[in-house]
Amino acid sequence: MTATEPSSIHDLSGRVAVVTGGASGIGQAIARLFARRGARVAILDLADASETTDGIRADHAHALHLTCDVTNQHAVDAAFREVAERLGPVDILVNSAGVAHVGNIEQTSEADLDRVYAVNVKGVYNCLRAGVAAMKGRGGAILNIASVASTVGIADRFAYSMSKGAVLTMTYSVARDYVHEKIRCNCVAPGRVHTPFVDGFLAKSYPGREAEMFEALSRTQPIGRMGRPEEIAELALFLCSDSAAFITGSNFPIDGGFVSLKM
Repeated sequence: MTATEPSSIHDLSGRVAVVTGGASGIGQAIARLFARRGARVAILDLADASETTDGIRADHAHALHLTCDVTNQHAVDAAFREVAERLGPVDILVNSAGVAHVGNIEQTSEADLDRVYAVNVKGVYNCLRAGVAAMKGRGGAILNIASVASTVGIADRFAYSMSKGAVLTMTYSVARDYVHEKIRCNCVAPGRVHTPFVDGFLAKSYPGREAEMFEALSRTQPIGRMGRPEEIAELALFLCSDSAAFITGSNFPIDGGFVSLKM
């Protein structure tokens, strides 16, 4: 079986998938895996996604990058129209675009809060709105990337926790309102995952101590390490495939035991 041949399990052949934030990290891993399983993937990201799209095309799979600011509703609507014109009707939406902020309420400025809200809440809303409109009458699968911060208190993550709590409850709302349209909506709640954000945060906050602090952060999860983006992508693939046809309105922790095993 070649890299472009879909597995018999979780086959996405013929599906059109929109993945926001697919230029790096979890979104990139999801876009790559979906393409390997036969999907035609459209990446919506302000960042350069050529590394993702070039890799997908090298495997003779379909990938399209549209520069899109998810905080702008007109831009999102236009992007979804272009996806439909170039790839076909949207079957799958993964809301992975997001930003982070470290700080408690006293360390969170109004500008900080507005920035996090604009991307993590309004951006998800804009894409959900466009995705639902594209799927009504046909059905489809939506997956939102939430966080363990959606359900448990984490120190110094005031704005981020606010935004990811909203992602969780938006998931429930869309799942309930569109279940009779055959639109499934779920979310995953990752713990710490080793992405470029983590490396950037460590370099900025702990210069010269990156390796030490990486190990310290890894040990905060009972399993003893951070997750890999590819591991999140495997769960995303299952939830967006027909194998999960009976699953909607659910939140799936993927956190190395952070929530359930934390002492």
